[in-house]
Amino acid sequence: MKILLVNPPNCGRSIPEELYGIDSMKMIFRGEPLSLETLAGNLDGHEVRIADLKAAPGSYDDIISDFEADVVGITGVTCEANTMLKLASTAKATGAVVVVGGIHASNDPEFFNREFIDYIVVGLGKLSFRELIDSIAGGEKSSIPGVAKTNPGGSLAFIPRKFSRVDLVEEKPPRYDLTSEYRPHYILEKFGLNLGLVSTAFGCPHRCAFCCIESLTGGQYLNHDPETVIRDIRLQGDIPVLRLVDANTYGNLSQSRGLCLKIKEAGIKKQFIADVRSDTVVRYPDMFREWKQIGLRAVIIGFEEIDDRRLSDMGKANTAAVNTEAIAILHDIGITIVGDFIISPDYDERQFEALGEYLEKNRVDLPIPSVLTPLPGTQLYKSMKDKITVHDLDFYTLTNAVVPTRLDEKAFYENYADLMKSGHRNAKI
Repeated sequence: MKILLVNPPNCGRSIPEELYGIDSMKMIFRGEPLSLETLAGNLDGHEVRIADLKAAPGSYDDIISDFEADVVGITGVTCEANTMLKLASTAKATGAVVVVGGIHASNDPEFFNREFIDYIVVGLGKLSFRELIDSIAGGEKSSIPGVAKTNPGGSLAFIPRKFSRVDLVEEKPPRYDLTSEYRPHYILEKFGLNLGLVSTAFGCPHRCAFCCIESLTGGQYLNHDPETVIRDIRLQGDIPVLRLVDANTYGNLSQSRGLCLKIKEAGIKKQFIADVRSDTVVRYPDMFREWKQIGLRAVIIGFEEIDDRRLSDMGKANTAAVNTEAIAILHDIGITIVGDFIISPDYDERQFEALGEYLEKNRVDLPIPSVLTPLPGTQLYKSMKDKITVHDLDFYTLTNAVVPTRLDEKAFYENYADLMKSGHRNAKI
């Protein structure tokens, strides 16, 4: 069959920009659609194309018309969910079987229970999507765990999938070649870096209240074998900097140490960016010294807050003191820090000032403040659902307050923008 996999265009909306003319919260990175490259890797025997509408936003109608796909698969995050519906409607008008997946579909599958969508893939889809394709090709109608057949106007019923490493289908590498035409767009524009993505694991062993990734694996933390990661690193060719895609690259210490050794033994000369918790840095600084030696350039850390009570409320299971200690350790090693901080809508001027002062004293090379957002499917959403006043998912970009702010709304966004600008003035990665 002919299978088209679609990455939506940038489509999130901005309250500070639309209402107040504050335009300083801009995306600085456009990455390749690794989830679609991964799916495509397990679709051998079929003709597969990837349409990356972030890199080529006006190309969808022509691709849909020219390719004449039998199946169209569409992924997306929460702020792209409405656009996914539009893309699905267009695809359905061609007579294709339409399938949606990704993080929002996994957390809120009912949202996609529409007449112009045929199936919803809930969670990791590399194996379940292949099983669905085989079922469609063979004319079968058996239920596939993790795949919901839509039932517009009725309830959505499906068999939950029990995820394991089998779902990683490690023997089938990502189809990086299917995005070769878009490769010049996959850069960190502000820093002039060509960047590629390599998966190291799926899921996370922690349970932060705001995080939406648990549904991807049913709560499991599934590591790729180090040899699989080495293979995928090599497949990325001469791309100099690779982001190791994982919510917590060092969630399994033995795997992390093993991967470090394998990269060293393979003689790979790359620079890496990885995700890590601050408490892991504090507990295992020697491991990060070893990773620095084999090319670890930067780490992305979810510091989230500088207040222990707020950290506890988020279910972060960490402390501000540990965060501060981790910053010092990483600077001593020479690893750049990209730090995520979460701005609560109930911040007043004092909290904004306190975070600004903290960042002056504790240098984070690229601070990325986001606004606390109750994403559907998370524990945070369940606890804040009654407070939500902005229900249009286009605004769920993590830079909009979707519940009322303590400050006057314009003042909130002005403080937020000032924090963003001051943090990025001398940013590096």
